Amino acid sequence: MQIDELRKYCLSFPGAEESIKWSDHLTFVVGEKMFLSTSMDTLAHGLSLKCTPETFSEMIEREDIAPAAYVGRYKWIRISDLRAVSTSELKSLIAASYKLVFDKLPPKIKKAIV
Repeated sequence: MQIDELRKYCLSFPGAEESIKWSDHLTFVVGEKMFLSTSMDTLAHGLSLKCTPETFSEMIEREDIAPAAYVGRYKWIRISDLRAVSTSELKSLIAASYKLVFDKLPPKIKKAIV
């Protein structure tokens, strides 16, 4: 997956928006809550996203996947080499991350998005 394809996919979710954080990280947010973070112009350095506790435990057993710095305790993973997952698996992980974040939003914000 290339950065343009990732951007298009992430922005296809209801209420999803792009944001630049920490001066050089492209993040995707819903209701101002982040569901994915990567480099601004390339996926060569990987990406980070939120997982369920079960998925988190399974994923960090794989090579090139580890708990994300600072937010690993919240079940965020860092995929440092995207060859560690197939494109369909990555899309599934992104969709799950979006849903986990969306489901935690206050009802008023969810209602405005849907």
